[in-house]
Amino acid sequence: MFEKLRELQKNSYVPLTNFRTAAIVFTKDGKGFPGVNVENPSFRDGLCAEQNAIAAACSHGYGKGDFSLMYLITDGQTISTPCFLCRQVINELFDPSSSIICYNTKGDFKIYTVRELCPEPFDERDLS
Repeated sequence: MFEKLRELQKNSYVPLTNFRTAAIVFTKDGKGFPGVNVENPSFRDGLCAEQNAIAAACSHGYGKGDFSLMYLITDGQTISTPCFLCRQVINELFDPSSSIICYNTKGDFKIYTVRELCPEPFDERDLS
């Protein structure tokens, strides 16, 4: 999976930071959907790889509870985790026990569950 992520990372559009990220989400029926980050000068309007991959799957009819795991790679020596906006989307659509596998460019990785990344999630219970 590491080599697939490294190849996918090349598709990132990062003219401002040159910080490439790539993600592949898998559904419970084994289908994979890729995503990369896309930057623009209005940083808040940038698109994260994780959200792009999830949106690609949703565009094909997948939704809450259909996801099994996510692979993520970011540039650099540090093993980065999804940003908090991505964690919110992941929390909404993935089961709490789903795995999020995060790589750095050396191939080092850590495996997290959604529950570990989102221990106190904001969800529909907070809207009541």
